[in-house]
Amino acid sequence: MVVKNKANITIADVAKKAGVSKTTISRYLNGKFEFMSDESKSRIQEVIEELNFRPNKLARSLKSSKSRLIGVLISDISNPFFSILVQGISDTCNQHGYHVLVANTNNATAKEQEYILSMIDQRVEGFIVNTTGFNTEFLREIEDNYVPIVLADRPVFSDTFDTVKSDDQQATMDIIHYLAAKGFSRVGFFSEPILNVGTRIIRQQTYRQACKEILRIEPQEYEVGVKEKEKAQRFAREFVSRNEGYKKVIFTANGLTMLTMLEAIHALGLRMPEDVAICGFENWPWMEFVGSSGITAISLPSYEIGVECVNRIMLRLEATTKIKPVTIKLPTKLNIRGSTE
Repeated sequence: MVVKNKANITIADVAKKAGVSKTTISRYLNGKFEFMSDESKSRIQEVIEELNFRPNKLARSLKSSKSRLIGVLISDISNPFFSILVQGISDTCNQHGYHVLVANTNNATAKEQEYILSMIDQRVEGFIVNTTGFNTEFLREIEDNYVPIVLADRPVFSDTFDTVKSDDQQATMDIIHYLAAKGFSRVGFFSEPILNVGTRIIRQQTYRQACKEILRIEPQEYEVGVKEKEKAQRFAREFVSRNEGYKKVIFTANGLTMLTMLEAIHALGLRMPEDVAICGFENWPWMEFVGSSGITAISLPSYEIGVECVNRIMLRLEATTKIKPVTIKLPTKLNIRGSTE
């Protein structure tokens, strides 16, 4: 059995013996106890004394210097919207001499907290967060006590944070006005589960407003996950049957839902736009080539959102006085194609 010299004991050794993560040990050593139980603190202290652990003074001294790192948390990196968003963030950070640390939370609240705490220990100077929507108080505490935060795409309906997003209200009203002018009297709103996702909430609420003010109809809303193929087919069949005799259109809240509903339409043998039309948010490249003349879709300023998020972070990092948070809404573009003709 090899016994380590006490001078070579590492954070990893302490973490293993204490039964906690290296991040937790790092936070303890830096006096950051806000999210740590008394039991954990006592256990860590006991192990440190038992192993006679002494942190590397050189490594700890680096904490006082700037890292030139920005932490970026994305809810679902598999969505092309977010891939382009990260590109905008990365390109702009590079222009300012900064690098990015990117984490995919997979829409998990606990992961969002875990990654943020880990990145704080890596000395990030600010965060750009595409939030799950359930960590508002946590994010507020991070911004108040550690580093600035800018929200990307998903608002949390609080005046605490800078937020950069697409103008979803205007985009929704514009496309409903267009559909009404084309004679569509029945519009169904199809979305992934709304949960507490700010963008989905805004698009749903504006759709309801448009149904009342423009179409003069009751909303027809359907929530379906991207992997719920049978449910998507059931909802598509229900929507078409319910609105027989009317000119009808499926309006999707994002590109993933669009793909889910297109698969359902194909599986049911429905024709577009004769049996049911379709349109929605996020203009992915392949949409131009679907069907005989493409899918009507709203282009979102994904890259530009990333750019503006970095600009706000840099403004806060360079500011000598407190800056009031703002919400920046960037314009969208409606691409009209054959799926709604």
